[in-house]
Amino acid sequence: MGFRHWLPIVALVAVFTTPLSPAAAAARQQVSDPVAPAGEQQATNLTLRYGPAAATTIHRPGSSYVKVHFAAFKLVPGDYVTVADPARREVHTYYADLARGSGYTKHGGNGFAALSIDGDTAVVTLHTAGPRDPARLAGLGYGVRIDRYYRGFTQDEIAARTPASFSVCGTDARRDVVCYRDSHPVEYARSNAVARHLLNGTGHCTAWRVGNTNRMLSNNHCIQNAAALASSEFQFDYQCATCGGDDPGPGVKVSGAQFLKSSPNTALDYSLFSVNNFAAVQQFGTLYLDPRLPVAGERIYIPGHGNAWPKRLSLFEDTQGGATCKIDVVSSGVFTGYRCDTSGGSSGSPVLVASSHKVIALHRQGGCPNRGSRISEVYNEISTLIDNTPPATSS
Repeated sequence: MGFRHWLPIVALVAVFTTPLSPAAAAARQQVSDPVAPAGEQQATNLTLRYGPAAATTIHRPGSSYVKVHFAAFKLVPGDYVTVADPARREVHTYYADLARGSGYTKHGGNGFAALSIDGDTAVVTLHTAGPRDPARLAGLGYGVRIDRYYRGFTQDEIAARTPASFSVCGTDARRDVVCYRDSHPVEYARSNAVARHLLNGTGHCTAWRVGNTNRMLSNNHCIQNAAALASSEFQFDYQCATCGGDDPGPGVKVSGAQFLKSSPNTALDYSLFSVNNFAAVQQFGTLYLDPRLPVAGERIYIPGHGNAWPKRLSLFEDTQGGATCKIDVVSSGVFTGYRCDTSGGSSGSPVLVASSHKVIALHRQGGCPNRGSRISEVYNEISTLIDNTPPATSS
């Protein structure tokens, strides 16, 4: 399934030939980068009972992912259900005791949803640890029932649902992170801590690890409360293997755990939280905060999942090797401003400063200049909840 052309670049660029009035400019500045449209919920009624062929397939041609929701789930201890793609590149495993298996998400009401499967097909299979009596187990209500699933929009559907954006300033200069592996190795390495966020099966943002412990940051307009976090999954290492190759792997997916602290979109627009199965994502490293006032003209860069695409880096403003991204507006209220390219789905991305390779702002708004909450303001509210001290050998 290709992702490179979900949105034509021209649809992301707005060019104004006449100056905006102060009121119009202010209105543009107040528009947060939206949660990127990702998919929709679909009703179904599939029952998987004990027997010789205990499997079912959900296939929606062209969909970018399938996320299965179980309304009922009753298994004999030791038995389990897998949700996988046909090639078993991704396999999520669930036991009667959900704490034993893969991560899952909650979407209100009864039941739970498996972590998503990239691509347009999910195969759900019931595995038994020994001989079973299907008739007796059916009479006792054993088995699973799928009442709905979330499917990722096709390329054309995403293009039709995404409004014009003011977040790409001139020419979109973003490239796959792997494009900079050799030329900008530190920027490439720092991007590993950034994950794609799937919210409630239907929207995409960006989130990232902060500090040495199990802590992550994103925008509050992406994760408003504990219920939104419970419906969220985070995909690390979702990036192309080759520059421009449109060849991302499945990465590593984890679910949200504890909602720790937040500030609304009318203020600093952040949410601090933890994830389940933290050990699985520690390998991708973390980011540290640089809690100071930005400096005009200092170089910055932004890794993120704009348009829900595989991770890209915004290093240059318009032309590769040309003017680098920089701080254009040091301070405006709680904001700092820049012309680094972003788009819907970039919400929650870290804005890193090249002098320390630490985070100077939390991206949240488009407008050219685009804007983020100054991380010094965020740090003042979360400093007691994170460990922001890098190891002695870390830059």
